[in-house]
Amino acid sequence: MPKAGIIYNDVKPVACRTAQEIKDQLIDSGWEVCLATGVGGILGYSSPHSPVCHAPIDRLNPPGFDYDMKFAIVLGGDGTVLSAFRQVAPYGIPLLTVNTGHMGFLTESYLNQLPQALEAVLAEEYQIEERSMLAVQLYREHDLLWEALCLNEVVIHREPLTSMCHFEVEIGRHAPVDIAADGIIVSTPTGSTAYSLSAGGPVITPGVPVLQLVPICPHSLASRALVFANSEPVTIFPANTTSLVMIVDGNGGSYVLPDDRVRIQRSPHTARFIRLRPPEFFHVLREKLGWGLPHIAKPTSVELP
Repeated sequence: MPKAGIIYNDVKPVACRTAQEIKDQLIDSGWEVCLATGVGGILGYSSPHSPVCHAPIDRLNPPGFDYDMKFAIVLGGDGTVLSAFRQVAPYGIPLLTVNTGHMGFLTESYLNQLPQALEAVLAEEYQIEERSMLAVQLYREHDLLWEALCLNEVVIHREPLTSMCHFEVEIGRHAPVDIAADGIIVSTPTGSTAYSLSAGGPVITPGVPVLQLVPICPHSLASRALVFANSEPVTIFPANTTSLVMIVDGNGGSYVLPDDRVRIQRSPHTARFIRLRPPEFFHVLREKLGWGLPHIAKPTSVELP
């Protein structure tokens, strides 16, 4: 018996109702179905002196979600999609993402298109688009204190009411660099349209094998966004006396104390999106963010008096 999964946002009644409807439909078609909410992929926050409050990267999968699962359907917004990939990426489960939220930048389909989308998936009429993810780890001396799987970005920034931060950043084998700023962002191409875009970073198409580092409000005209190969691991050392805060995918994170270090590298796990048509990134940019839309009326030819 083939197996499918459904991950849904349980605070949205429409997602709860649709999840049950899809489950019943798949069971009637001879499928085994596992249901889970997006809560299992929520990272949570640690306290400054007790950061070990997380599950290892490969232990967030819901019951029944394993290598035998053919696909899973996600019902929610971008936050639910990010949470779902943290739960299933280690098992390579492809996700059909259905928007029940607002922006839905990461979603493939809408609720009113779900019957046709599900029909195409069951007929295996789709493509898989793989997006790179990051493994984020916080170390204190030699001890691993906190880790997470990341699809969009890692942000390390100052706490409220504290002064500017200083960072020492090592990228691969290259010489370390010093950055003075309110914080720094390390993002994937998928995350280039999220926080790093608002901080002045470039948009990067998903298939480019790079990462980018973007300082937040840097105190130097020379500190600008840097794009580098995603084969290069990044190690960040705080170079100030106050604690910092690390946020992963805008969801949860950990405090970073002065003697800690954060290591960020490309994960062996990828986010596998089910695409019902060939991926068209520029269309998504235009539809969701208004990129490339004409915003100045073209002059018409008129005769001057």
